[in-house]
Amino acid sequence: MNTAFLQTPIDYLKGVGPNRADLLRKELSIHTYQDLLNLFPNRYIDRTRYYKINQIQQSNAEIQVVGVITGFKEVAQKRGKRLVGTFQDDTGTMELVWFRGHKWIRESLKLNTSYVIFGKTNWFNGKFSMPHPDIETTEEHKKGLSSGIQPIYPSTEKLSNKGISNRVVSKIVQQLFLETKGRFAETLSPNLITELQLISKSEALLNIHFPKSQELLAKAQLRLKFEELFFIQLQLILKNLIHKSKIKGYPFKKVGTYFNTFFNNHLPFELTNAQKRVLKEIRADLGSNAQMNRLLQGDVGSGKTIVAFMSMLMALDNNFQACLMAPTEILSVQHYNGLLEWCNKLNINTKLLTGSTKTSKRKKIHKSLENGDLQILIGTHALLEDKVKFKNLGLAIIDEQHRFGVAQRSKLWRKNVSPPHILVMTATPIPRTLAMSVYGDLDISIIDELPPGRQAIKTVHRYDNNRLNVFRFIREEIKKGRQVYVVYPLIKESEKMDYKDLMDGYESISRDFPMPDYQISIVHGKMKPADKDYEMQRFVKGETQIMVATTVIEVGVNVPNATVMIIESAERFGLSQLHQLRGRVGRGAEQSYCILMTSHKLTNDSKTRLETMVKTNDGFKIAEVDLKLRGPGDIMGTQQSGVLNLRIADIVKDKALLQQARNYAQKTLKEDPTLSKPKNLNILNTYKALSKYKNIWNYIS
Repeated sequence: MNTAFLQTPIDYLKGVGPNRADLLRKELSIHTYQDLLNLFPNRYIDRTRYYKINQIQQSNAEIQVVGVITGFKEVAQKRGKRLVGTFQDDTGTMELVWFRGHKWIRESLKLNTSYVIFGKTNWFNGKFSMPHPDIETTEEHKKGLSSGIQPIYPSTEKLSNKGISNRVVSKIVQQLFLETKGRFAETLSPNLITELQLISKSEALLNIHFPKSQELLAKAQLRLKFEELFFIQLQLILKNLIHKSKIKGYPFKKVGTYFNTFFNNHLPFELTNAQKRVLKEIRADLGSNAQMNRLLQGDVGSGKTIVAFMSMLMALDNNFQACLMAPTEILSVQHYNGLLEWCNKLNINTKLLTGSTKTSKRKKIHKSLENGDLQILIGTHALLEDKVKFKNLGLAIIDEQHRFGVAQRSKLWRKNVSPPHILVMTATPIPRTLAMSVYGDLDISIIDELPPGRQAIKTVHRYDNNRLNVFRFIREEIKKGRQVYVVYPLIKESEKMDYKDLMDGYESISRDFPMPDYQISIVHGKMKPADKDYEMQRFVKGETQIMVATTVIEVGVNVPNATVMIIESAERFGLSQLHQLRGRVGRGAEQSYCILMTSHKLTNDSKTRLETMVKTNDGFKIAEVDLKLRGPGDIMGTQQSGVLNLRIADIVKDKALLQQARNYAQKTLKEDPTLSKPKNLNILNTYKALSKYKNIWNYIS
């Protein structure tokens, strides 16, 4: 079937017309025949089974029965009347109920004529009834769309109100198959179809819309899911290959004095095997002629910062500058303070640039950056300003990169004649399936072990009525010289929700931990940056023992002496947020604890989150559970969600298929990088169509 034909506007399909076409466009984004073909059913109703009335056993069951209507009656109710029909087969009787459309029902339905009814049952007044059933004569049923396995399509209230029911959509789709004669061009190579024992594209599309059997439905779903995932992976891998072949990078030819001096004389601890492996991967990228475009994943406390610093030293050894951009001032200040000590030992000129950097200082930074005296610049979005010009930027590192938009990141590319090497880092573990789908065009490095000497954080769940015991434990830890975080989900009291709020909590803790024996800091997002920083610094210096805060401390506070994290109303937080907060402790050699405080009222999802936190410290296992609970769109946020708008596949349920699709995409491109071999002609045509229409499902069918 010609691709151009499938791009025909939906208005031209028989049975649609301008009004329906307009609704389908607005409500379901169906603009063309192609869009309609790819409107896959949400679910299916198996109408191959027929029940007898005496076999009905439960309310709310979807069933179909063959019988006759023996009479009608109108029954008065609070508002108006309902129409009740007596329906019978050879085993008993039940009632059919209509609350509207009485006149039409009476005129169109005949007594003592064989009908097939379908719908949900209710138990009422000692008898089963079926409100507003689907109803058709036995003859209509035999030749119609509603026998067999029936598709249920996505819909909206507006479509239903305007008479575009599921049956109408089914008939429109059937008309499309009649006009195309059910023939659609193949999109996969013959060897892929044979090797994976997939059914043809035409057979798959027919059986996804009008399944002939459960077995053929399963085969159609497998075929179309694989195809969707395969072409996503093919696009991502090709994007990466094209990137490497077209975008030249500055080759860092040597590992020199800066790197070796730091490695031999100043390295504060021995690198883990994971850190060594990642550094080798980065070194290989930087030594090639291609621009590095790498994602570095590492759990909280896994030592990403030192890997980033050593990567910067490689840039400096090759006479290039480096920069590190973080999403918040707190985090950029922490990076700066953390790296300054090492930079001073190596006589490296390093500066911090944020929104609150004074103009006089800013001018000096701009000047020394342009003449090359300034070797490493650390900061926030301020680095992206047009005034910030480097003499020779060779490496740009972006921390917590999911907080930056694509346009913001691309600004860093333009800070040199050729784009600098890019290393993006995240402490939010991303499940493998999600990383393959969202960051499949990046090379991915993972630091999957903690530095030696770090003890696993002990996590417990406690209810509000255990608070006195928790406070007793806090006093014991403070007596040992330790510090404590207490985190709240809300700043102000909410009328609708019965959760602890920050100010109440602060007052309560102040009563139980009075001055002068105890000093307390308070930090939240609505404070002025200077006040926030002052309170943070008091805690960092050990002048206060307790930090009462909102999630503003989720990223970027490093206090090795803090050993207790108490999270109030923990049921209000997502899993990844709980894990990030827990990562604020456990940064020193002492045993650390995380206490999750909740009320007794918990949803099933909340229980799963809390149980997961207690059970494991592994960020990747936690991320997998989070993906199952929240779905990919919520985890990645709107910036990354475009590629996740899958029509039929599900990266949680179909993760084995996703891995298989990626393997086959890699294998195909390894054997035939330009897809020019005759056997890959279908794949090439499909890929071209994908690129042309900018939509994963607007490809040749």
